[in-house]
Amino acid sequence: MTIAIITGASVGIGEATARAFQDGGYEVVNLSRRACKVSGVHNVPCDLADPDSIGDVIDALLSRISGLSEISLIHNASQMRKDSADNCADDSLRAVMETNVIAANRLTRALLPGMGPGSSVLYVGSTLAEKAVPNTFSYVVSKHAQLGMMRSTCQDLMGSGIHTAMICPGFTDTEMLRNHLGNDEALLQQIGAMNSFGRLIEPEEIAGVLLWAHRNPVINGSVMHANLGQRES
Repeated sequence: MTIAIITGASVGIGEATARAFQDGGYEVVNLSRRACKVSGVHNVPCDLADPDSIGDVIDALLSRISGLSEISLIHNASQMRKDSADNCADDSLRAVMETNVIAANRLTRALLPGMGPGSSVLYVGSTLAEKAVPNTFSYVVSKHAQLGMMRSTCQDLMGSGIHTAMICPGFTDTEMLRNHLGNDEALLQQIGAMNSFGRLIEPEEIAGVLLWAHRNPVINGSVMHANLGQRES
């Protein structure tokens, strides 16, 4: 029996990933405040910004993976806020880091003892894990931190048979991106034109890369940019 535990699988890339892994024969668990609509996915309500909420579900997750040989832990959930270096309150940065970084650390640390060879720890990063744009300060900081976490995970798990990677989507047609851009269709088309194919990425495309990454440990420690060839200014 194989299982994928996905944070934030209720919408967007997370939901598409839940469907891809389920179609691939995996049991799928969604950790988020909202339920995943994909039939057959096991929903575990969890507020990833709340350490107590995470603590409440860890025993149930450990019980669920007990005796399983292959586990994929996919850190997908993220908060994205409009802020900047000169206008980001400490509490706001702390909240973003709780969801995007601390929750990933807590879950990885808790589940690793139950993960055997063939398992994976995958991070849904961003092109902003290796660069920055204005007015996305806390998100950029958190994605850079996730990248360091992934690379350190690779080194610390050397020889365990567990592999890790970060998949960095470009502009993907998700609820998070649309909300961040104020659901401005003209702006969405404008940023969609900023790659070789002149369109936004579909969540299903990123889901396919994540499934492939789990099945191919040769990419251990890799950062994989899935952005359709993004144009750089």
